Amino acid sequence: MVEMESSPELEAGDTTPWFELPGTDGETYTPDSFADARALLVVFTCNHCPYAKAKFELLNELSATYDDAAIVGINPNDAAAYPDDSHERMVELVEAGTIDWDAYLRDERQSVAASFGAVCTPDPFLFARRDDEWRLVYQGRLDDALDPDATPERYHSREAIEAILADEPVDLEWRPSRGCSIKWKDES
Repeated sequence: MVEMESSPELEAGDTTPWFELPGTDGETYTPDSFADARALLVVFTCNHCPYAKAKFELLNELSATYDDAAIVGINPNDAAAYPDDSHERMVELVEAGTIDWDAYLRDERQSVAASFGAVCTPDPFLFARRDDEWRLVYQGRLDDALDPDATPERYHSREAIEAILADEPVDLEWRPSRGCSIKWKDES
């Protein structure tokens, strides 16, 4: 396990990079699939990282609490090197109720993670729907518990989503998320 902190490449106001990815439900999703929502939280995550697993419950709660926010997990890890990150295992976690988000998507080619500049799991990006486009309003930690066993006291993701839903600016400092490095495929 290699611990990393996120390092934003996208800037406030940038549109979401395009993706077209398969979900655990057999459907294909794009950013437009969530156009009925007012907020879109895209979290690069995986099945095996203790940092990512520690945030499953929070993401489930966000998905259940906010009808106008779409919570979307994207797993970019190399499943050949990390079999627990396979699409089949993703489906198992969703069917067991361990993961209960609006969508859990597989980035097999890892091109979506690269286009977002994602580096760790979890690596969250929050977009607001503005003029029929998704615009980045926050990139950073989900809460202030940076270690898997820590108990959060502040929920940055909840504050940011509530600001969007109240038509207020997201006034949070972009503080890096911490997690395991994305397991990139060895291209050699």
